[in-house]
Amino acid sequence: YRLPVRLITEAAYHGMFAWNMFLRPTQEELTDHEPEFTILAAPSLIADPDTDGTRSGTFIVVHLEKRMILIGGTLYSGEIKKGIFTVLNYYLPLRHVMAMHCSANMGKDGSTAIFFGLSGTGKTTLSADASRTLIGDDEHGWSDTGVFNFEGGCYAKTINLSAEREPEIYATTKMFGTILENVPLDDYRAPDFDSKEYTENTRCAYPIHYIPNASSTGQGGHPKDVIFLTADAFGVLPPVSKLSPEQAMYHFISGYTAKVAGTERGVTEPQATFSPCFGEAFMPLHPTVYAELLSEKIQKHGSAAWLINTGWGGGPYGVGKRISIEHTRRIVNAVLNGELDDVQYAEDPFFGLMIPTTVPGVPSEILNPRNAWTDKAAYDEKAAALAGMFKKNFEQFADQASSDILSGGPK
Repeated sequence: YRLPVRLITEAAYHGMFAWNMFLRPTQEELTDHEPEFTILAAPSLIADPDTDGTRSGTFIVVHLEKRMILIGGTLYSGEIKKGIFTVLNYYLPLRHVMAMHCSANMGKDGSTAIFFGLSGTGKTTLSADASRTLIGDDEHGWSDTGVFNFEGGCYAKTINLSAEREPEIYATTKMFGTILENVPLDDYRAPDFDSKEYTENTRCAYPIHYIPNASSTGQGGHPKDVIFLTADAFGVLPPVSKLSPEQAMYHFISGYTAKVAGTERGVTEPQATFSPCFGEAFMPLHPTVYAELLSEKIQKHGSAAWLINTGWGGGPYGVGKRISIEHTRRIVNAVLNGELDDVQYAEDPFFGLMIPTTVPGVPSEILNPRNAWTDKAAYDEKAAALAGMFKKNFEQFADQASSDILSGGPK
């Protein structure tokens, strides 16, 4: 399923970025390299919206017939990888391969897990687990033989990065060849990962083998667990809930999260948003195409589906607190280790989600989001409001969604 590509760019570091991020061909493969897609990255070329028909001076244009991607008006390296990701998301489903905006890792027993989620929800952080083999952090396919990584590198956020909280990713920032993007340097020319001087969207790009436990093949089996990550800005979704097949499809098509500060230009506070398939901007086909393909694979291979909230609890943004990465890691480990298979569950009255009453190592009072709020009436109001937003958003898909999928929505 590989797609040979060529990058032509003004900036030398973009070439290094592509070498870090894409699958690196051998010298022998380079001898016979014939690109099937060309990326032209011209950051100094600013578009004129009135003349060129763009929305701003920055543009990313994909031409499938000419097999070309044009990027202008931005130095942001992420557009290079996301351009090719968009192309793969068009072609692979036509070959019955599920293209996914997700991370993936594998346990010592060979069980594979995939993590869906938009930027800022924890895909990279949660999949970089020293106890599991990292398959990839952002873009994967699911074929008849299992999961495989589209890329040869990782593109991790570095805002507030520390050796204590994310040791594997922090270590890569000191390795030769890692690219730090938008990261300010202090007076001693050391990276200041806490600084938001230029933007909160600070990044590091490194070859995947810089992570000690990365897979050498970039492949895994059929997922045992499919995890949807969301950063709920309203603080009403539980830290973890188990989804029925119908709920899994509903939440996949909905793609609810928040625009987390630093991952989108001009956003400094989280805002509720819906992005079908957890990556609408990169999915050129109708969301139901991806949803039906994912549903087919989940049912065929008996995968369990989960919704994990890495956002807020105890209140909305500005009142409640962000769920700690330590608690989220413990929840993820409990899911992957089968610790939630035999615990009791309680049904959420607004969304119909099944919430575990206990998770080893996690305070029980945060598991049911209503219990974490001091003002229960305020919680009920927020939960009802978010449920209404889900329903309103899904109206655009209702005519093409089956009754089973529709039954997976809020009460």
